[in-house]
Amino acid sequence: MPLTMNKEVFITCAVTGSGSSQDRSPHVPRSPQQIADSAIDAARAGAAVVHCHVRDPETGVPSRDLALYREVTDRVRESEVDVVLNLTAGMGGDIVFGPTEAPFPVNEDGTDMIGAAERVEHIAQCLPEICTLDCGTMNFAEADYVMTNTPGMLTAMGRMMTHLGVKPEIEAFDTGHLWYAKQLVKDGVLNAPALVQLCMGVPWGAPNDLNTFMAMVNNVPDDWTFSAFSLGRDQMAYVAAAVLAGGHVRVGLEDNLWLDKGVLATNAQLVERSVTIIENMGARVIGPDEVRAKLGLVKRAPKAA
Repeated sequence: MPLTMNKEVFITCAVTGSGSSQDRSPHVPRSPQQIADSAIDAARAGAAVVHCHVRDPETGVPSRDLALYREVTDRVRESEVDVVLNLTAGMGGDIVFGPTEAPFPVNEDGTDMIGAAERVEHIAQCLPEICTLDCGTMNFAEADYVMTNTPGMLTAMGRMMTHLGVKPEIEAFDTGHLWYAKQLVKDGVLNAPALVQLCMGVPWGAPNDLNTFMAMVNNVPDDWTFSAFSLGRDQMAYVAAAVLAGGHVRVGLEDNLWLDKGVLATNAQLVERSVTIIENMGARVIGPDEVRAKLGLVKRAPKAA
């Protein structure tokens, strides 16, 4: 099939993530102020959307603390820099099983399973323009860890997001996740046209070879909007691949810590490099207002003083 290159591209910066990267680079932000500042710097560099997790300010360990989400949200919104805020709703679905011969009881240190309403509570309180919906269950890198998102859980969370007026960004780690996302739209849980992030190269989801990538792209309905990313050294290659395939771009320290071999990156530097790639391909990087118009988003006002 012929390529249909996207000529008007928005960049999402995934600012900090929920992985154990906090001790691998001094540039991975931990505190709400650091996360917000890094998001604002990324927006200045050309990101129209910032995707944010929160971390314990002291340890850097991923957190679900509502106060941390509220502080990040307030700091971003009160900045003079305009950007679309995208908060994760992926936390709270983690199971770490015991040894293979005794999987129960589960490992309490890594297991974090909560109900749908609690998983979405920070979305209800902060009302970002976009929030993520991990659209499936997956063996996620570690030996005994499962990222758990049952059809019932996704239906409940999706209905809450739709009711709140927050645009879900469907995180698709494999083709089956796209299959179920289409079912959620068919069932009226999510509104069409939907927004999808194609997550490539995350063990053990879709591998990041181009044949698999195009299989993912070809499973996205024509009227939906998609973005894509891959990890580590492949992050910038997927900037080009996503644009060539007709999509948008995600970069950031959630997925890649490096600018060059031996050179640790900042979020702003990763965004700047992606801008260069996109523009050198003959495409235009669009800003937050154009993203809002494209996706039907409503900008939220800063908290009243």
